[in-house]
Amino acid sequence: MAYIEIYDPALCCSSGVCGADVEQALVSAAADVAWATDNGAEIARFNLAQQPMAFAENAVVKAFLERAGAEALPLVLVGGQIVLAGRYPTRDELTRWCAARPTLARAAAASGCCAGGKCC
Repeated sequence: MAYIEIYDPALCCSSGVCGADVEQALVSAAADVAWATDNGAEIARFNLAQQPMAFAENAVVKAFLERAGAEALPLVLVGGQIVLAGRYPTRDELTRWCAARPTLARAAAASGCCAGGKCC
């Protein structure tokens, strides 16, 4: 199974429900990440405001930030390779990246998320 790393822009929290302006994409991403980890996925999230050294110490992330800047975050790595930038992964993407994890695949099927070849 691939190890997934999500590098968030500078946020006050990872849930997206802090402050007056709630970002729905962040709320959905937090729920999808929680679902995936609850079903066995290995996902780590790093917040630029709270964990800047995680960004500086990862050569792939550091090079990405030097080229694209912090405004291009979030950045998603799977197995140390960039797979997504500029938006959060969907539940379908998390499921696909963790396809080798049987419990995650079963959870997706049981939730009806990927029924009929259509994923949420």
